[in-house]
Amino acid sequence: MATCIDSSTPPPSRKPNIPHQHDDPSFNFVKFYRPFSHNHEKNLHTQRIVEDFEHVHLHDKVENGVEVDLWLKIQEEARLDLEQEPILSSYYFSSILSHKSLESALSNQLSIHLSNLSLSSTTLFDLFMNILVDDQDIIDAMKDDMKAVKERDPACISYVHCLLNFKGFLACQAHRVAHKLWLQGRKVLALLIQNRVSEVFAVDIHPGAKIGRGILLDHATRLVVGETAVVGNNVAILHNVTLVELVKFV
Repeated sequence: MATCIDSSTPPPSRKPNIPHQHDDPSFNFVKFYRPFSHNHEKNLHTQRIVEDFEHVHLHDKVENGVEVDLWLKIQEEARLDLEQEPILSSYYFSSILSHKSLESALSNQLSIHLSNLSLSSTTLFDLFMNILVDDQDIIDAMKDDMKAVKERDPACISYVHCLLNFKGFLACQAHRVAHKLWLQGRKVLALLIQNRVSEVFAVDIHPGAKIGRGILLDHATRLVVGETAVVGNNVAILHNVTLVELVKFV
C-alpha cells in the first residue's frame, strides 16, 4: 500500500516548542554531522557539546587576535578534510566542529585518550577544562607548540592533524596541566596524569619538570623527562631520549 506524505508540512523541530527551528543553520549542521550513537562513555561528550553548539555559528568571526584565528584555521581545515573523507564526519564533528574553543577540543582529546574503565572521560574533561580556561599562559604555550609542530615537522600536514594525531603534542599538553596541578600542591592528580600519559603515549614526563614553549616532541616514544629537568623554549626532542638536567635552545 502506498503511503501519502503531505510535503507542505514542515519537518518536526528538534525542540517542538520552537517553530521553524529546522531552518536554523546550526541545527542543520548538527543534523548533518550527527554522531553515531554509542553507549561507551568515552564517546566524546557529544550530548553536552551539542547543547553548547546550539548557540554557536561556526562562520562567525570573533575579533580576538591571532589566538582565535588559529582555532578558525583548525575548523576550516577540518571542513576541508571532510570534503575529501566524508566518512569521518561523525569523528570530526565530535572532535572539532562541535566545540566552541580550542581549549574544549583539546580537553576532549586528552580526556578520551587518558580515560579508562575506572577513570571517566567526563571527570578528566572537566579537570582539563578547568585548568585551561583559568591559565592563559598554558593556552599561549600550547598554541606555540602547535605552530612549532606544523612549521618544523614535515610530517605534520595541518593544525587539525597535529591536534588529533600527534601524540607528542598531546603528551606535552597533558604535562602542562599536570605541572599546573603539581604547583598547586595537587600532586596525586598530577602523578595520575603522568602515569596515564606514560601508559597511553609512551611518554614519561614528571609533573615537576619545567618545559618552555614552542616544543616539538617528534615521534616522542620512550621519551623520559625527570623531575629536575628544565627544557627551554623552541626545543625539538626526538624519541628514545632521557633528560634529567637543563636543556636550552642554542
